[in-house]
Amino acid sequence: MRTGPAGHVARSTVVPNSETSRHTPIRTFLRTKDGVAIDSVYEPGAVVYDAGTPPTSDLVFVIAHGFTGDVDRPHVRRVATAFAQYGAVVTFSFRGHGRSGGRSTVGDKEVLDLAAAVAWARELGHARVVTVGFSMGGSVVLRHGALYGPEHAGRTEARTDAVVSVSAPARWYYRGTAPMRRVHWLVTRREGRLVTRYGLRTRIHHRGWDPVPLSPVESVPRIAPTPLLIVHGDRDGYFPVDHPRMLAEAAGDHGELWLEPGMGHAEHAAADELLARIGHWAVGRAG
Repeated sequence: MRTGPAGHVARSTVVPNSETSRHTPIRTFLRTKDGVAIDSVYEPGAVVYDAGTPPTSDLVFVIAHGFTGDVDRPHVRRVATAFAQYGAVVTFSFRGHGRSGGRSTVGDKEVLDLAAAVAWARELGHARVVTVGFSMGGSVVLRHGALYGPEHAGRTEARTDAVVSVSAPARWYYRGTAPMRRVHWLVTRREGRLVTRYGLRTRIHHRGWDPVPLSPVESVPRIAPTPLLIVHGDRDGYFPVDHPRMLAEAAGDHGELWLEPGMGHAEHAAADELLARIGHWAVGRAG
């Protein structure tokens, strides 16, 4: 496995498309379109699949973690292990998180990080790609699905075949809950950015968005006809249920909403049973 310190730009060790590469764990740094090194891990799917689920070696899950997560966090590894029962898995650390280079833009430039991970998954020989994002990552997979569809010339190598967004916001700058007010303090105040840098291994860019990126709710209609699943807990402390309902309304007939009773926010609240249902959905709907 190749590793490197935060901010260190390493050459990607992408393995050529082959049966060998598809069954070999790999850790490397991918380079995004704007030159940021992204710490990334590829793991082949498990040998034993859940009852009733056929082996799907052509399927790969690309997981986009939430704010302050990274590829080595236990909750990210748990999600990766769950989806490995249904296909191969690519996990990565967004820019500014963990050992990846750059600084976080909290959902804007991160779409380039996801695009690099999806393109890598296809280079490794996987015909079907499912992007699964949580919280901030949930907003990123929605924007990626809108910006990297098959109709966008020059971007088809990073296209996805199905999108799963878990615990995502519908709109930017939301401050309606106490947890989101704390997040805004961490992002917008120098003292907050110091806390995230030294306490949470997350380096945040000091500049605001200019221009403001396409919002999640604006992105959703542009994802069609790619299958879309929106998952949200009815006890989410960050984004109340009007957020997933707005996304589902914007999606129309091509989107599906699962409003989960008793579920809180993002990876920590996603039970193994829910991850298994998402895995089954992906096997049936991707591609």
